[in-house]
Amino acid sequence: MKSICSFLKIRFLIACLAVLGLASLGFAQQSLPSWNDGAARQAIESFVERVTTPGSADFVAPAERIAVFDNDGTLWSEQPMYVQLAFALDRVKALAAEHPEWKEQAPFKAVLAGDLKGVAAAGERGLMELVMATHAGMTTEEFERIVKEWLSTARHPVYQRPYTECVYQPMRELLEYLRAHQFKTYIVSGGGIEFMRPWAEAVYGIPPEQVIGSSIKLKYEVREGRPVLVRLPEVDFIDDKAGKPVGIHRLIGRRPIFAAGNSDGDYEMLEYTTAGSGPRLGVIVHHTDAEREVAYDRASVFGRLDRGLNDAPGKGWILINMKQDWRAVFAK
Repeated sequence: MKSICSFLKIRFLIACLAVLGLASLGFAQQSLPSWNDGAARQAIESFVERVTTPGSADFVAPAERIAVFDNDGTLWSEQPMYVQLAFALDRVKALAAEHPEWKEQAPFKAVLAGDLKGVAAAGERGLMELVMATHAGMTTEEFERIVKEWLSTARHPVYQRPYTECVYQPMRELLEYLRAHQFKTYIVSGGGIEFMRPWAEAVYGIPPEQVIGSSIKLKYEVREGRPVLVRLPEVDFIDDKAGKPVGIHRLIGRRPIFAAGNSDGDYEMLEYTTAGSGPRLGVIVHHTDAEREVAYDRASVFGRLDRGLNDAPGKGWILINMKQDWRAVFAK
């Protein structure tokens, strides 16, 4: 009788382990459902497994599992222009009648002439100038309301859907996958921090305090008996290129172990992240899909990827081939 009971216990244990194994396999298959089973996905899953498995030589404590993501072109569409630029252009056109001097001032002249290349040539600083000129003097609450109102009505010129629905579904899944493994996810973008904070949590699950971006100076005032922060027409910080590691250090205080970008504007962030000790992973979203999105890299006005494309193999950065690695680009 004892031998029969022992046999049954062993069979039961094997069955339980089999069920657990199948459940684990099922979770792995469903965790990134919009990703094809290629080298990029395998590299990401292998990295996450190594740093989150207790007893592993590469185990990283949860407090140190910091992942940083660029926004434009990495988490959502940046073609045919940055979303915040579209926002600023609409504001410049709406206020142009009140500012006749803009017809002769860069970058406003380029905006009013419909010269996107001229606007793009001004870079992140030029974008911040546009935002400052059209939103200086208002409170942070007033600016947040304007951003939300614009996003509720504005539509992407190609996809004809709200910009917040032009998010890359595979990257949203990646954010969720990392958080399920106790990573803390941050946005580190050249875009304006106050432009992204009002909607980042609803769209990406990233709260305002985990958004790092370019900023203008603020001033504390009491208006009508109420304390407020007022936006000033002065650049405070540009969170692009070499500014990204600076922003990470200032606001996070830890070197990330995972970084995702898509352009040369993210080069220093990837370099800073992967140069640390211990296990590290850098990934670059390479826009190769001309049918479902836009194929671009070295010659693009927005999101130019040249140096990063050249150096990725030598630095061990994973290139995510959008056309090959993603089953879907946007959520249906």
